[in-house]
Amino acid sequence: MHSTSEAPSPRALRRDARANRERILGAANDVFAEQGLGASVEEIARRAGVGMGTLYRRFPHKTELIDATFEVHLDEVARIAREALAESDAWEGLCRFLEQAVSLQARNRGFAEIVAVHLRDEKLVARARARVTPLLRQLIARAQEAGALRPDIVYEDISVLLWTSGRIVDATRASAPEFWRRQLALALDGLRASSASPLPGPPLTVLQHRRAMERFAQQLHLDSPELEPRSSEAAHAVATLSPDA
Repeated sequence: MHSTSEAPSPRALRRDARANRERILGAANDVFAEQGLGASVEEIARRAGVGMGTLYRRFPHKTELIDATFEVHLDEVARIAREALAESDAWEGLCRFLEQAVSLQARNRGFAEIVAVHLRDEKLVARARARVTPLLRQLIARAQEAGALRPDIVYEDISVLLWTSGRIVDATRASAPEFWRRQLALALDGLRASSASPLPGPPLTVLQHRRAMERFAQQLHLDSPELEPRSSEAAHAVATLSPDA
């Protein structure tokens, strides 16, 4: 007696594999957002509705899952920057990008930690450099050409602003989760060309900026030892949200 059931086609299997991967990534993003990168892969599999075997076939190591989640976040930051560039008002576009980038850190613990871990894959760093940095440089240039952003501001200044805002988010997340908005508003007032006064020193050089970001990433690892340290070049690139060109 022959069975009338047919084996799934290769196309159906590929479709199922893609669906499983998307469910796992969606669950990972949610779990990391709530619990940080220390969350268990068992909880991610449970949220995704898949078995551990399925999760490990898609992502044999937790670091690979973190890297894939980083790609999702990178897409989000790039989307925010492109939308900010589409604003007719250049100053409002820059403010919109900064507000939404810091908001992403505030509502997603996983994102805040991912931008500080040492990624092992330099290709991910190159992707971040290619996709985000030019957009942020354009936002700065547009605001300066419009006469809204003070002319002595450079890319490294905005990068450090994102870095310090992230630290404020981390320090006040439990006690005053919206406090970062006040501090960002104060910082934005200081960036306005209309109220500018001479700055007391030069901006960081590219090398100084790199070293500061590496030190920052190292300090975050000391604060969160469950985050595995990786290459210093990658740590610098990811910690800034928008790496040096």
